[in-house]
Amino acid sequence: MLPYIVKRVLGMIPSLIIISFITFFVIQLPPGDFVTSVQSQVASSGGGMDATTVEALRVRYGLDQPQVVQYWRWIKGFPTGDFGYSLEWSAPVWDVIATRMGWTLLLSGLALVFMWVVSIPIGVYSATHQYSIGDNIFSFLGFLGLSIPDFLLSLIWLVVGTLVLGIPAYGLFSPEMADAPWSLAKFLDLLKHLWAPVIIMGIIGTAELIRIMRGSLLDVLNQQYVTTARAKGLHEKKVIKKYAVRMAINPLISVLGMQIPKMISSSIIVGLVLSIPTVGPIFLRSLISQDMYLAGVILLFMAVMLLVSNLLADLVLAWIDPRIRYE
Repeated sequence: MLPYIVKRVLGMIPSLIIISFITFFVIQLPPGDFVTSVQSQVASSGGGMDATTVEALRVRYGLDQPQVVQYWRWIKGFPTGDFGYSLEWSAPVWDVIATRMGWTLLLSGLALVFMWVVSIPIGVYSATHQYSIGDNIFSFLGFLGLSIPDFLLSLIWLVVGTLVLGIPAYGLFSPEMADAPWSLAKFLDLLKHLWAPVIIMGIIGTAELIRIMRGSLLDVLNQQYVTTARAKGLHEKKVIKKYAVRMAINPLISVLGMQIPKMISSSIIVGLVLSIPTVGPIFLRSLISQDMYLAGVILLFMAVMLLVSNLLADLVLAWIDPRIRYE
């Protein structure tokens, strides 16, 4: 197993280099650059910038260099933890995204836990009660969850929570707790705000996993070893939990590698709508202002999460199913 892990980790390095190269140049495809965006902002406020100032800014930020040189200036600091300098924030990229990345990972992780805790029992019930009223209701709710995008759910919650229920539906803290030191009261205030975005982020993934679990378990229940277990007189619940579910859960683990980047993408969108300090707002801002180093690092981070989550999914799959070995 260890040689397989080392091989996969080493294989990530060239993949990340290629992804970073493509990401960096795709971000710069729109016409203009960061200085052009600054010019537009100044012009919209009634001001202006002369050619000398514009050229000085391009030289200052290295935008007068070829794109290959700019890419090298950005990528060469990665081994030492230097992810570049944010042009708009005038600060190292990591200093800009560090705190927001923590909230992004927290929301994504809690959404994943919510998805698994909810989807597996419902999927098992739907498979073992096929075509029952409960199965039809859960199937309808599942299709409904798949059809409603997360930004629309966020907007609905924003309106319902604020106007109808009269509870805080945006942000992670109440205004009076935002700048307060950490305490039990602030932690409870965080929990009061945290559950809604977690559920919103997890709804779409939960609906998808329910369908996968239901279909997989229906296939497994028709296998010969399940029939043999029943013929031995084992209780139906034990047959399902010990034999059927253990094998049926494999497809859910396989798609786990794809769910983690999806949750991070969802946290970006939900963060924008509900004013949550994820990387979403600064990512959108970096794309608008063409802050290439900041936007590039966020996209590269999502690629890293995809590669790492796929590796973790493979390892968990081998641990759950003894038949699978990566030698």
